[in-house]
Amino acid sequence: MNATILKFSKFKILNRYIVWGFDMIISLSSLLLSYLFINYLLNVTLAIGLIWQLLLVGFVSTGLWTFVFRVHDGVIRHTTTVEILRIVKAMFLKSMTLLVFSYFGFFGFTQISFHVYAIIIGDFFISLVMLILWRILIQSFYRFVLQHTEKAVLNTLIYGTGEDSLKIASYLKGVSSKYRMLGFISRQPKRNRYRIYDTPIYYGADIESIDKLVRSLSIDCMMFANSDDLKKNDDLLKYGLENKLSMRIVPTSELTGERAESQLRSIQIEDLLGRDEIKIDLDKIRLVLKDKVVMVTGAAGSIGSELCRQLIRFDIRQLVVVDFSETGIYNIDMELRSDLHAKNVFSIIADMRNRDRMEAVIQRTRPDIIFHAAAYKHVPLMEAYPCEAVIDNVLGTKNMADMALKYHVQKFVMISTDKAVKPSSVMGATKRVAETYVQSLGKAEADGKVKGNTAFITTRFGNVLGSNGSVIPLFHKQIERGGPVTVTHQDIIRYFMSIPEACRLVLEAVYLGKGNDLFVFDMGEPVKIDYLARKMIELSGLRPDIDIKIEYTGLRPGEKLYEELLYQKENTLPTNHSKIFHAKSINNDYEEVSKLVDQLIQTAREFDKMETVKLIKAIVPDYKSLNSVYEQLDDHSGEQHSTETKKIKDK
Repeated sequence: MNATILKFSKFKILNRYIVWGFDMIISLSSLLLSYLFINYLLNVTLAIGLIWQLLLVGFVSTGLWTFVFRVHDGVIRHTTTVEILRIVKAMFLKSMTLLVFSYFGFFGFTQISFHVYAIIIGDFFISLVMLILWRILIQSFYRFVLQHTEKAVLNTLIYGTGEDSLKIASYLKGVSSKYRMLGFISRQPKRNRYRIYDTPIYYGADIESIDKLVRSLSIDCMMFANSDDLKKNDDLLKYGLENKLSMRIVPTSELTGERAESQLRSIQIEDLLGRDEIKIDLDKIRLVLKDKVVMVTGAAGSIGSELCRQLIRFDIRQLVVVDFSETGIYNIDMELRSDLHAKNVFSIIADMRNRDRMEAVIQRTRPDIIFHAAAYKHVPLMEAYPCEAVIDNVLGTKNMADMALKYHVQKFVMISTDKAVKPSSVMGATKRVAETYVQSLGKAEADGKVKGNTAFITTRFGNVLGSNGSVIPLFHKQIERGGPVTVTHQDIIRYFMSIPEACRLVLEAVYLGKGNDLFVFDMGEPVKIDYLARKMIELSGLRPDIDIKIEYTGLRPGEKLYEELLYQKENTLPTNHSKIFHAKSINNDYEEVSKLVDQLIQTAREFDKMETVKLIKAIVPDYKSLNSVYEQLDDHSGEQHSTETKKIKDK
């Protein structure tokens, strides 16, 4: 018996033509039943030939209208009100077809009598009941099979009764998976004793009652529909982790396709950060990008590669993928080409620091929009190699901005960082120099001092979760090794955002930017790195300071306790997006900035570290080194550090 049931559980989808055939037979049977029933009630008899005509028209019209409304295309075990509505439309038009044929005397009726109405109306209701009923029977049988297979091993509760929670339940009810859905858990008393999908809703007022419920039902897994529920129920999350429950989350609103179950993933630290993800108007961005040639520099990096993944979803003419890393460009090229959305991907190995090479690339591809994501980003490394930081971050950006202007690129979007605001590191300072050059070039263009029609746009955001070199992958590796987890300072805080979120901001900037723009956005409250480390340890099912030690190693060269997103001199204005703000940049004279930047680049090429950093400080007066050998170039570095420490403690 179990072997037979197991075979059924592996039978995923009933062939659509089999479904169509059953629908035709059922519809034909309903018409015959309606005729026999009405004939019995009214004692009216039709000739055999006319009965066959009636059945023939009913059969053909059923085939026609069920095909038109694609009634057979839906997966039966996932039948929803949408599929039922299609059935209603098809059967209604079948009845109307029969009525028209009757009106013209096709069935031998000289006039449309009550007898004809009764047969057609009876057929409509009988066919609806039978078509829906056989789908319900298939669903019930499939669920019975799932409950008696070895796959359903994790007894599962779904938190909440909202729309997304119901979608998870509907999915679990209709697939063969390792999760057996036993009910919903709600913290609202009025929900208790109700049922959804023939599944009970349990009320969990406190952890004690939840614990009793978990033990009585032998619950192994708890699912959440969104991160908001996690943030509101920190005690429930902590209980689940302490009691070794499998805590899963479905952050997307849809569960479709063969890989849908992979979306039922473990809860990650990103889900617990105290800020709602940014959403953008994709339709408006789609209009801006439609039929455009789009170039992404640094396309093998974290931000660049995610930008490419999102851009191929739009109707662009060509995506030009540029990076200096051979392995990186190979990997992203193979990934993009395997995506069904990718139409025209052109991958190029090129170094943006080589002006002649980049000019040849832009001449060949003629991009309409450039996303400039290439940069050196590691703070301690760039502190040790300031000349390389200048050559990459400043010269590379200058080359790309100059070429964008020369070859009439419509929009040039530079991706910057919050570390460029009152920088304390070489990396942040070089990004600020790059910002200054791009903004001054944009201003000179707007003032008519430089000829061109390129809109220069700068986007600035905080740390990106999961990016190469971020603390998240580092902490994961340290936890896997058994610790210790290293945090530089107990009070250090950072703004965080996800990689897709960062890319959505950049795409929104394309739509909002008109020229010489600087965009920042509401990143919510900053997060303590110490909190981040402790939560990641807890999410691994371990205890901070007991199972995994946390060590404080001291601030690294160039690192400060907190980052900012805006200079005080920059005026923030709202945009059409509630979470995105337009900052009016500090005015800079392009000719003066250009001379200083050229001098800086030349000095960096001579590999004179101290002189290079000194010139950076001349261009960026706010740049004060911290925990660095370059503090000697500042007059009040110690005062800066003590003031910063006081500010963070006040927070």
